[in-house]
Amino acid sequence: MKEILGIDIGGSGIKGAPVDLKKGEFATDRLRIETPQPSKPKAVAKVVAELVKHFKYSGPIGCTFPAVIQRGVALSAANVDKSWIGTDAATLFSEETGCPVLVWNDADAAGFAEMTHGAGKGRDGIVIMLTFGTGIGTAVFHDGKLLPNTEFGHVEIRGKDAEHRASANIRKEKGLSWKEWTGRVEEYLQHIEMLFTPDLFIIGGGVSKKHEKFLPLLSGIRTEIVPAELFNDAGIIGAAMAASGMKG
Repeated sequence: MKEILGIDIGGSGIKGAPVDLKKGEFATDRLRIETPQPSKPKAVAKVVAELVKHFKYSGPIGCTFPAVIQRGVALSAANVDKSWIGTDAATLFSEETGCPVLVWNDADAAGFAEMTHGAGKGRDGIVIMLTFGTGIGTAVFHDGKLLPNTEFGHVEIRGKDAEHRASANIRKEKGLSWKEWTGRVEEYLQHIEMLFTPDLFIIGGGVSKKHEKFLPLLSGIRTEIVPAELFNDAGIIGAAMAASGMKG
């Protein structure tokens, strides 16, 4: 198939668009719907079905989810309702939409897209993609191969999960200036740098569109650091790409 529907489920919004797989870009404008609160499985599945109906789509669907995902099952729920833990998300979405659905960790999907069509294309060594949004997602690649479900947004910094100090959401909640927030991001990146000695950091998530406000302030990072080229579209594109091998 040339076009596959990609859906990106986040703590605040659920976004989707048909993706042109050859070009690695949206085939039409995306649609964003607020994530239901509380974000329980059935409620989220109904929004996924609403996106499918909006695009009049039938066929394989690639869907991201902000959790550790193993064979379609959510094993964690950091920024969504805890009732997701143990839920077979792939089966739930398939039953709600009538389409085969592949579910993937959100940062892994975004990283996959960036490694194929974006800032990581052609790069070997250790590449770490970090998505700053409601939380902090991570995707780790070695010579282009993904190590799934790393979840390094939960490493401890000053007694808290890193994402509770340095996510884009925390910057807004705490009213932090760009300089103040960047200091927190730098401390986190230095910790990741110390643990893994990466060759490249790719900074993604919605905040990547404003990279000129904070990347130049990251003076204490040895590793090369670049903004994502696909910005916050990477999750949708990566999910669609991952689902391209499914039958439907």
